[in-house]
Amino acid sequence: MAKKSLTEQLTELMKKPKHIRNIGIAAHIDHGKTTLTDNLLAGAGMLSEEIAGTALWTDFDKQEQERGITIYSANVSMIHPYKDDHYLINLIDTPGHVDFGGDVTRAMRAVDGVVIVACAVEGVMPQTETVIRQALKERVKPVLFINKVDRLIKELKLTPEQMQERFAKIIKTTNMLIQKYSEKQFAKDWIVKVEDGSVAFGSAYRNWAISFPFMKEYKITFKDIVDYCSQDKDKELAKKAPLHKIVLNMVIEHLPNPIEAQKYRIEKIWHGDINSEVGKQMTSCDPSGQLSMIVTKVVPDPHAGIVATCRIFSGTAHKGQMVHLIGQAKDQRLQQVSIYKGAQRIQMDEIPSGNIIGVVGLTDAFSGETVTEQGATLHAFESIKHIFEPVVTKSIEPKNPKDLPKLINFLRQVSREDPTLKITINEETGEYLVSGLGELHIDAKIERPLRESGIDVTTSPPIVVYRESVRGISNEIEGKSPNKHNRFYMVVEPLEREIYEAIADDKIPEGRVKRTKELAPILQEYGLPKEEAKKCLDIYNRNLFIDATKGIQYLTETMELVLDAFESVCKEGPLAREPLSAVKVKIVDAKLHEDAIHRGPAQVYPAVREAIKTAIINAEPTFLEPIQIIRVDTPEELMGNVMSEIQNRRGQVENVENEQGVAIIRAKMPVAEMFGFEASLKSATGGKGFYSLIDVKFEFLPKVLYEKVKSNIRNRKGLRTDAEIA
Repeated sequence: MAKKSLTEQLTELMKKPKHIRNIGIAAHIDHGKTTLTDNLLAGAGMLSEEIAGTALWTDFDKQEQERGITIYSANVSMIHPYKDDHYLINLIDTPGHVDFGGDVTRAMRAVDGVVIVACAVEGVMPQTETVIRQALKERVKPVLFINKVDRLIKELKLTPEQMQERFAKIIKTTNMLIQKYSEKQFAKDWIVKVEDGSVAFGSAYRNWAISFPFMKEYKITFKDIVDYCSQDKDKELAKKAPLHKIVLNMVIEHLPNPIEAQKYRIEKIWHGDINSEVGKQMTSCDPSGQLSMIVTKVVPDPHAGIVATCRIFSGTAHKGQMVHLIGQAKDQRLQQVSIYKGAQRIQMDEIPSGNIIGVVGLTDAFSGETVTEQGATLHAFESIKHIFEPVVTKSIEPKNPKDLPKLINFLRQVSREDPTLKITINEETGEYLVSGLGELHIDAKIERPLRESGIDVTTSPPIVVYRESVRGISNEIEGKSPNKHNRFYMVVEPLEREIYEAIADDKIPEGRVKRTKELAPILQEYGLPKEEAKKCLDIYNRNLFIDATKGIQYLTETMELVLDAFESVCKEGPLAREPLSAVKVKIVDAKLHEDAIHRGPAQVYPAVREAIKTAIINAEPTFLEPIQIIRVDTPEELMGNVMSEIQNRRGQVENVENEQGVAIIRAKMPVAEMFGFEASLKSATGGKGFYSLIDVKFEFLPKVLYEKVKSNIRNRKGLRTDAEIA
């Protein structure tokens, strides 16, 4: 095989799904993902060994190089020899910064296994937990690589026993997270263990790694590792125990091939009939079946146009083939199909199922789009949903009105590339509102590219998007249709917290309820009364609509219109036209005209909207505000300064731990008070403190702030301040 060209080797291996591993590299920021990827590329002969670890080859975007962080996930395919055979590794290097976590979520849909990288010095950090959670949500199996072991030896001067204690703690914490976030059937089998080699240790920067099976086979001890490192013999160690060999051997032994993975992954990510012909083809990764693939990334290329990254689950993608985009309901031609080599792509004539590929020609595709053959039907894949939602918003408008069409095209393209960026138009003010996961997210993906493309824009300071909700139960409120022939009676009340959180965690699916018998037991499990669970008709924006009527004539025929009106109130509540959340809406009675012509949309919509909005005002209305759960690391002696900084911003300290002179503070803080927090924290700690995001939740706004927040939002949107209902 050595004499064959790379293209010939790839062509041969991509047709052998048992010899393919689709993997991601994921970790907390600065734990060494891209440095690790450098080593794997060097091992595959794609990068000089001399610069591996410092080249950061997959950070090929100019912004990534300047900022020193990964912003975009990067794909590369490589060949690895193992036990007299060769394997194709399709690898995705993902970002570590929490603001770019949406790229990690999309990458997890494409892969079957993930190498979780944890820093030996810092241990398991908040973003380590987040990426484990993202992987397990997509049924992606993890292995663990503990990086920066050289720092334990050279900087912290730990003994082999102390090092092993630290490793044990990292492994234990990782396994606790795997058991916490994985489904019951995987919790036991997917934990990582030193003894079976699903954990490796090493230094990506110094190009070496070890695992227990390797140490056993080559008679290397921990003491040997310490000796090599402390005597600056890292190069000798890297020759004895090359990182790429240890890590990729671990990947091949412990992570599944596409045939194994698709048996259990398809039912999770595709909700069509698993026993249908195409369902069976996907489950068995059949290359001769109907084409079914999902777009996980869309990138504009100055030479080729739009390049879409796709994972093929069944069938074969051919160059020149006509395909059908399910979401867009359009047919388009695959002009090129290729295998990734970082910033470059190797073009192929055809690529079968089980591979991650680059496609040119899908000009209207978006991240999460389902693609099949022209003329074929296919149930769409489950949408790719990031675990955090956008909580920071900025308004953007062009300084020169002539640039408006360019701005609209740019925003449209960006929202296709990164669906975690939400673009909305404020029709009252004509502003374009861009919501992202953080200020850096908006700056890196929107503001800076706009500046570089020569579109001069004005951006507002960050805005927080609240959610409207209720604290109490309303009276029964009547809504009359304009023709006075139809009446609807509504009651609203707060949604049970357990149900709200289960919807947020995707344990309860959103959408209009088609199979009540299947959904009712799940709703009951999370605390909804049995009668209400059986009558739940719609779950939208984390709100429930329940039909609490009995035997109302013509209501069944009118119900779709009622649900349309309910969903429109969920999008814009009555307080300040913010989204509605955590509310249960019940229809308790109705009086309907016998003639369908008198109960059409023009009659039903205003009546139902009026009733729901008035009921909300009647039920102790409030706002839910986004809260960030954060972890702050600071030297112990500066802990008081940090506590003051948190408490001055309406923050609450939940827990404090001390570890080797470092105070680890867990706190929750309103997003509205977080702007500028990083700079204040650096100032309060002389640059020695830093914080990480653990989670984002929505909680009731304190009552004393209700009027002020409502008034501020209404003023910003240009709404009348003397009227509750717009």
